[in-house]
Amino acid sequence: MKNAKKILAAAALVVTSAFAVQANEFRLGLITPPPHIWTKAAGAFGEELAEKSGGAHSVSVFPSRQLGNEAEMLQQLQTGALDMAFMTVAEVSNRYVDLGAFYAPYLANDIAHAGRILRSDKAASMLAPLPGEVGVVGLGYGMAGLRQIVSRGEISSAADLSGLKLRITPFTPILDFYNAIGAAPTPMPLPAVYDALANGQVDAIDMDAELIWVLKYYDHADTIVQSDHMMFPMVGLVSAKVWAGLSEEDRAMIGELMAKHVDSTIDSYIEKEAGWLAQIADTGKTYTKVDASFFGSAIDDWNAIWSEKAPSLDDLRAVAAETR
Repeated sequence: MKNAKKILAAAALVVTSAFAVQANEFRLGLITPPPHIWTKAAGAFGEELAEKSGGAHSVSVFPSRQLGNEAEMLQQLQTGALDMAFMTVAEVSNRYVDLGAFYAPYLANDIAHAGRILRSDKAASMLAPLPGEVGVVGLGYGMAGLRQIVSRGEISSAADLSGLKLRITPFTPILDFYNAIGAAPTPMPLPAVYDALANGQVDAIDMDAELIWVLKYYDHADTIVQSDHMMFPMVGLVSAKVWAGLSEEDRAMIGELMAKHVDSTIDSYIEKEAGWLAQIADTGKTYTKVDASFFGSAIDDWNAIWSEKAPSLDDLRAVAAETR
């Protein structure tokens, strides 16, 4: 991956060797279930690391929140109790707000454009402060698909979302977006979503096409709105304390391989997203495709908030314009 060396160099400037940590058997945590693209990429990373290190290093992958939710895993990374994670940028943005810039509504035109933004030099540079700011080393980006809306009721305009209890991932940029629409955004962990939609605990959900299809969230929906309103990046992380205890050779090997495998998820989503959306459209549910105009003034309201919060937002918009 072309940005891997830049990311590693930036991390090396910030992370010192003040900690003596031995970690040949690494533990890697995720919130995604075993069939998920991120979990498969984590397994492939572990297999290749074991091979390239001649068996000196191994990775045990813990999917489905086995080691806790993302906030808990991030705390474990900070203390060195957890070695690695493939984690939503959303959770990291709760600790380092500038990463919230990635969630600008309609920053990306489509899934391939989202991939180009994440592979840019600007995106890579945004990982450099993480060791000092968060206590983790970011080695590269992956992603899930663009965000869509699944509703138990009919949705013909954004006004129909007003007052609805709408499940979101618990992070501020998406909370601000749905507050601007007038919905009642309801943070909820992924394992609880299916039952919550089934029993009416929530009226709608914000979700990517893979999980809408694979986990059958459409079962309890009347309407699927293909809005593509927001990208959803992932980042490969290593505990800064663990990283500091590695040799330069091991840092280079781990950094290169983790960057490679998180980056591979971008290609997977670019390849598969259209197929998932087509299958969802064929379920017989009301299926509507909308653009930015659907959300009216909510996007301007979000931009007004986040232009103050995220210094990198203007630069990311420039990258998006250059890579359209």
